[in-house]
Amino acid sequence: MAIPAGLDRIDLTGIAARGYHGVFEEEKRDGQTFVIDVSLGLDLGPAAREHDLTKTVHYGVLAQQVHDAIVGDPVDLIETLALRVVNLCLAEGWVQWVSVTVHKPEAPIAVTFSNVAVTLERSKS
Repeated sequence: MAIPAGLDRIDLTGIAARGYHGVFEEEKRDGQTFVIDVSLGLDLGPAAREHDLTKTVHYGVLAQQVHDAIVGDPVDLIETLALRVVNLCLAEGWVQWVSVTVHKPEAPIAVTFSNVAVTLERSKS
């Protein structure tokens, strides 16, 4: 799914924190780094024309909310963590579409890999 036509985009990438998510006991006990990328689709015209932060998303506040989602209550699946972040993004009044990617570069996988990630995309319509 691509960003719907007529929407602008804000990207916030590489938000990293230690979380305790996973299906294995050692993941919940020891934790690991999770990295989240967020793309928001919204009309940035009003904010740009009026120089008005209240007509866009304050990405500093959003970054803290995403960080807090990572360090918050543990979940088994990164899909669940991604949905948690999708929901907080869609709660922003101006956001019409969101894409959230959760990276789990330290996943307990037996073969050599550089990253595992899931991406969820949702819209208000």
